[in-house]
Amino acid sequence: MITVDEESWDTPVGAQLRAAQRAELDARYGNSNHEPGHAPSMDDVAVFVVARDDNAVGIGCGALRLLDRGEAEIKRMYVIPAERGRGASVAILRQLEGCARSLGIRVLKLETGSGQPDAVRFYEREGYSKIDPFGPYVDEPTSLCYARVL
Repeated sequence: MITVDEESWDTPVGAQLRAAQRAELDARYGNSNHEPGHAPSMDDVAVFVVARDDNAVGIGCGALRLLDRGEAEIKRMYVIPAERGRGASVAILRQLEGCARSLGIRVLKLETGSGQPDAVRFYEREGYSKIDPFGPYVDEPTSLCYARVL
């Protein structure tokens, strides 16, 4: 069974999962310069969640960064490769959507990249629609942006 709970951004498991995500994206894009804008931090993330397996081992994470009134951006959605396909991504996404609703968020936005076709398929399957690039992604050729009205 997978559980997903809010945790502090600065927990060791959170740092480990975010580092694993960065390493995977560095490999996919062939460099470490693949994130437009400033990286999320404890100072600008309103919600951070961690998914854990039956043994309470952290297997995935996700975060919300508040944008304009009524909008937030999904950040740091990640599940370790060995755990993919078991529902952790959906569980993380649903937890983030529930947290967003609790905060009065009406629209969730996100950015993924052309080097992440699996993420594109996931978000489209989960009801997110492609939108024009927003914020720091406007002039980024590899950025693909999506949104969903809650």
